[in-house]
Amino acid sequence: MNTVARPTSSLAVVSLVFGILGWTLLPAVGAVVAVITGHMARAEIRRSAGQLEGDGMAVAGLVLGWLAIGLAVAAVLAFILFFGGIAALAALDH
Repeated sequence: MNTVARPTSSLAVVSLVFGILGWTLLPAVGAVVAVITGHMARAEIRRSAGQLEGDGMAVAGLVLGWLAIGLAVAAVLAFILFFGGIAALAALDH
């Protein structure tokens, strides 16, 4: 039985690697690169008509990237709301 191994999309690998880096060493840049390359990889895999693998890696990179971005936005909003509330309370005292 001769089965030919399909190559993995390089963009899918990049998406997964930067998705992991988005949670560790490169929080902002890693997450954005993971999302961009994840979408590019999924499009490349769909266009290849079954010649490329790596959709799971691309999806994992996308999920990690979007989660990191969402958590960063939530943290910024919490920071603004917390310190905005403190500033509002301080303004009421005067």
